[in-house]
Amino acid sequence: MKYKKPLVVLLLLAIILVLVLYFRGTIGRSNTPQNSEVKYEESTFLLTVFLKHDQSKTLDEIQKKLSETGFYKKFPPEGIEIESWKIVMGIGQVVTLKVPASRLREVNTALEKTAWGAYRTEFYPSYDYLPIYKAMKDSLKRMGNP
Repeated sequence: MKYKKPLVVLLLLAIILVLVLYFRGTIGRSNTPQNSEVKYEESTFLLTVFLKHDQSKTLDEIQKKLSETGFYKKFPPEGIEIESWKIVMGIGQVVTLKVPASRLREVNTALEKTAWGAYRTEFYPSYDYLPIYKAMKDSLKRMGNP
């Protein structure tokens, strides 16, 4: 079972890629009235990264590892937009990036080369639902429904 974790990571990346390709081809192209007003940058998606602290290490040890690997110089890669970066007590850090679909591998590689050993990582692709929600609410108001 030595290869279980890399296989899980590869499976998650494959799922992310499928989701990216799916949303890239469908979001913003719906003919329904509530979505017709919503515009998307179809080549980007949001990627939330959980950087879970390795609690077998002290904060000083984690910082030393990150410094040795050049984490803060290499993550996120140049040109990848940071939407948010939060400290969550008891978990670690939660970073949300706006990632061009073609650069997903680059983000993953940057984390593999710099964060592993200091953090356990989890990835969650998503998209911004707020414009859809607002368009649906506006549509309902125009139709007379509060």
